[in-house]
Amino acid sequence: MAERSTAAVDVAGNSGDQPLTAQAGPATADGAKAQKKASTHQDHSRAESKSPARDAQQPELHSGHKLARRYRLEECVTRLEGFSSWRAVDEKLRRAVGVHLLPADHPRARPVLAAARSAALLGDPRFVQVLDAVEENDLVYVVHEWLPDATELTPVLASGPLEPHEAYQLVSQVSQAMAAAHREGLAHLRLNPGSVLRTATGQYRIRGLAVMAALRGITSEHPQRTDTEAIGALLYAALTQRWPYEGNAHGLPGLPKGVGLIAPDQVRAGVHRGLSELAMRALVNDGATASRQEPPCTTPEELAKAVAAMPRIRPPEPDFTTPPPYPRPHAAARGAAPAPPVPVPPPPLEGRTGRALKWTVSALLIAALGLGSWQLADTLLKDGEEDTPRSQSSGDDNPQKTPRPLQIQGAKEYAPDGLPQQSDHVRETYDNDPGTYWRTRTFNDGPKLAPFKEGVGIVYDLGDNQDLNGATVQFRYGGNHTKLSLYAVDSLSPSKKPRAMKPVATGQTSEKTVTVSLKEPVKTRYVLVWVTDVPLAPRDDETFTDPGYKQAITEVRFTG
Repeated sequence: MAERSTAAVDVAGNSGDQPLTAQAGPATADGAKAQKKASTHQDHSRAESKSPARDAQQPELHSGHKLARRYRLEECVTRLEGFSSWRAVDEKLRRAVGVHLLPADHPRARPVLAAARSAALLGDPRFVQVLDAVEENDLVYVVHEWLPDATELTPVLASGPLEPHEAYQLVSQVSQAMAAAHREGLAHLRLNPGSVLRTATGQYRIRGLAVMAALRGITSEHPQRTDTEAIGALLYAALTQRWPYEGNAHGLPGLPKGVGLIAPDQVRAGVHRGLSELAMRALVNDGATASRQEPPCTTPEELAKAVAAMPRIRPPEPDFTTPPPYPRPHAAARGAAPAPPVPVPPPPLEGRTGRALKWTVSALLIAALGLGSWQLADTLLKDGEEDTPRSQSSGDDNPQKTPRPLQIQGAKEYAPDGLPQQSDHVRETYDNDPGTYWRTRTFNDGPKLAPFKEGVGIVYDLGDNQDLNGATVQFRYGGNHTKLSLYAVDSLSPSKKPRAMKPVATGQTSEKTVTVSLKEPVKTRYVLVWVTDVPLAPRDDETFTDPGYKQAITEVRFTG
């Protein structure tokens, strides 16, 4: 199935926002202050707009076009400054890939080829890998990995600041990766929230190493300092949900005009003090920070060492309810209240009197049964002779209700952690077509998604309040096991998280269909189908997903 994933769209067309690393002129490299960076940024943007790259003609390509009889172009995701970026399919290996295309006579064609080949030699898994770099038929194209199960940092930050542990992981992993790249003589020069991806396992990967700067014609006299400031800006944004310069960028509001660069813990309450100081040390490269007079970090290597020297920030503890203590058999011996005595049954009747009493009771029971049988037979005979309205209506007092299907009027993916799975395919779970579906990402651990992810799910709108009594959910993958719960919620964007609510029904299956029934009907308009466990499924060539723990919902039906 053709799929568009914002996590895999190349950052070359990054929403039009000028990132920090686009300021790669001499002023930025020399570590000028934030105000000076802004003016340098504008001058550099104007210089790029006059670049001869805009005069180069883009090749006329279309979906279905093949490169090297192997890479089939599927969808153009960026067309800018004489080059274009595409989502494509490698028909030889049957996997999704990304492709950058530009004419061979483009003034940046040679630098792009050189940058791509250098990045391909690095082979570091923390970077999105360059798979091929070719000049052929008056075209230059660069093929790179496509990661449909990763999410750009841009939408992650749009949903809110990161927890301290997540921010710590971000700056730690990115600084270590960039330090390794610079040791091999490679720089990024365009690090921003659109060029950093978070995978389903919580790892961060960087795309566009060297290639992105070459496509844009960006250079820097001090590349290590430029990349270090960019990592500082990423950490600043992760802590405050603000871009650390004047003007909005990457979907984030900038700092107010005239205030200069202020520490993250002065922008937002509750920011981790150590991480706040670390961000300032990476951003303020022309002097020490105002908080502790620590020396600035001017290279990714220095920043990585500063992160490693910090006390480790542990992940938050999972929320759970402590069960009541189990009563122990020897509690009374330790001073607890003794258990109530078990009543002892009376001894059986003995002797001649007891036997006589037993026979008398037996005779009375036999007589009572005979009298009752005679009266019951008499009543049945009378009912058969008389056909009264009462006998006709007696069955209508408690009619047997047949479950009726409830129409779904709309739906929305529910992602309380701000990391949706495939929100643009929700409609395909109730289109009466089992061949279409909404799917989760692929996880390394399972079947239970926690603690990495509380769950994944969709909220369905039944139009108005309905008496819900059950649901049937069909899946794409079988296996041990899929577990889901139904919740009656207050809107398409519930105000409470599932752990704060009680499910109205739960179900588990190792097959591809599960039907759950409510003990008592619940009146609700909105129903959340919340999946907490997914099976281990093989590689799926139709969805271009690798083996792992994953699931896809093909159809959902509710009854009332």
